[in-house]
Amino acid sequence: MARLPGIAFLKTEAGAGLVMGLAAVAALALANSPIADVYFAFIHQVVPVRIGPFASRLDVEGWVRDGLMALFFLSAGLELKYEVLRGELSSPRRLTAPLLAAAAGMAAPAVIYLLVNAGAGGDPRGWTVATPTDAAFALGALAVWAPRLPRSLRLFLLTLAVADDVGAIALIGLLYSHNLHPRPILMALAVLAILMLLGRRRNPPRLIFVAGFVLVLALTLNSGLSTSVAAFACALAVPVDRRSRDGESLLQAYQEALQPYVAYGVLPLFAFVSGGVALSTLPASAWLDRPALGVVLALVVGKPLGVFGMVFLSSTLKIGRKPLGATWSEMLGVALLCGVGFDLSFFLAGLAFGDADQGPIRLAVMAGSAASMAAGALVLSRRQRRREVLANAFAD
Repeated sequence: MARLPGIAFLKTEAGAGLVMGLAAVAALALANSPIADVYFAFIHQVVPVRIGPFASRLDVEGWVRDGLMALFFLSAGLELKYEVLRGELSSPRRLTAPLLAAAAGMAAPAVIYLLVNAGAGGDPRGWTVATPTDAAFALGALAVWAPRLPRSLRLFLLTLAVADDVGAIALIGLLYSHNLHPRPILMALAVLAILMLLGRRRNPPRLIFVAGFVLVLALTLNSGLSTSVAAFACALAVPVDRRSRDGESLLQAYQEALQPYVAYGVLPLFAFVSGGVALSTLPASAWLDRPALGVVLALVVGKPLGVFGMVFLSSTLKIGRKPLGATWSEMLGVALLCGVGFDLSFFLAGLAFGDADQGPIRLAVMAGSAASMAAGALVLSRRQRRREVLANAFAD
């Protein structure tokens, strides 16, 4: 039986980005519909969970943020470890420019946000919101609007997005882990140590690792430490050169098993519970709100400025180079796509502002991400058409 084109498309990066976008649009529509009360009652419904000594009471939004999103950080950690040790990021020459660009692409938005929010009336808490790049949306836009541009652009964007994930996890661990409880943290570390020892065996058992991951995350929920940090640590405990009993690499097996659930389940669900902003509750001056304005400018201006500026500087100083075969205008298009924050920006907004009203901030994240995607897609699609015209001219 032939595979349906729609199913094949959904398995691409563009398809994953489309599903997340539809989930966010659905949330925004429901939050401003006659059944908005049903939507908000659902995401704020408290779901108590008790298994033996473990007990936690979070609402649906909290379980998605602190529970399911841990799977995203686990998947990101597995991908990073494999790519650095065995994959496309194992070459130091390929890493220099995107890593420097990732660092500058996190610093520049933070500086712009803080400048906008300096002084009375500003709120400096949100400086982390615009620092990450949403890999699924950015890579999806590149795949849709510029599929025939040099492959080096995709590798650059992938490397930068993974580095952004690591930076976001570091920020979460440093800034948003409060009231730490030593006992569950020590117990989680002991479980991680056991997993690392098991990983030294020739054929480590899969189910033991799965049970260990669940136990570490459960302990972390009651420790005051962010589950994203624990999930990333779990990923680093998985051996890259050990195989399960069926001969498949254990790390790749976990990565392949998690990827569809994360791309088409966890991230769209997080977008659905986070993207619902009731526009009627926002004041008329919402767009002049300094934190919201800071987020928009940080995404649309700060992110591409940091990324493009650092690539240009590192190329000028001969310590890095722009993607092989790409022009500076194509590099600018990719830098603009880096301003798509979305899911991780929602995540950081929730941590930064806590229980405060995040409506203007979430709306700013969506607006800034949409503007960045539109600008990047416009530049890259025009460059692709220009290359096609030149190729046809030389062919004639």
